[in-house]
Amino acid sequence: MDLPIFIQGLIIGFSIAAPVGPIGVLCIRRTLTEGRLSGFVSGLGAATADAVYGSIAGFGLTFISIFLIERSQWLRLIGGSFLLYLGIRTFLAKTKSTNDPDYPLIQRGNLTRNYFSTFVLTLTNPLTILSFAAIFAGLGIGSTSSGNYLSAFTLVIGVFLGSSSWWFLLSGVVGLFRQRFKSDSLIWVNRISGVIIIIFGIAALLSLL
Repeated sequence: MDLPIFIQGLIIGFSIAAPVGPIGVLCIRRTLTEGRLSGFVSGLGAATADAVYGSIAGFGLTFISIFLIERSQWLRLIGGSFLLYLGIRTFLAKTKSTNDPDYPLIQRGNLTRNYFSTFVLTLTNPLTILSFAAIFAGLGIGSTSSGNYLSAFTLVIGVFLGSSSWWFLLSGVVGLFRQRFKSDSLIWVNRISGVIIIIFGIAALLSLL
């Protein structure tokens, strides 16, 4: 019984992560400029946030869902502002040479920043929890009265691994083309990515009107 639920979780996590949005743009850009690991770690931040929202929906924590939905305007404001910040930072970013003696330290700092940036961005998207609530309700999971916590836990683990597998696939495929990009090209990757992320941020803020 648990195996089909786990597979359902994999499919849900993969399908929710797959649509290209600001997180996808960040993952692609960071893979090209910093390497596959940076891109994948960025995706893991989003996958962790997916698991958090999946847990809220899967375990029937409706009071948390209601709390977040009632504050969706504030979440959009925070998310949109953060996107603008990331977009501007990305647009102005300069690529670091792997020959720089400080590169290993810079890379470790980037990994931490990359993880938490996408984690926060995903958490500030109120549509995520609505998506999970709707999908889990359709599967008959998420009622605290059912006591089926093992199934909910199995589903959430599947969601996390499904989402992670998408980011692993995306960073791996994009990484195959990384060597074709020279320093000048990477500068344009930063600029184009920055503009796209800024547009997402403006769209998120305009949705408040």
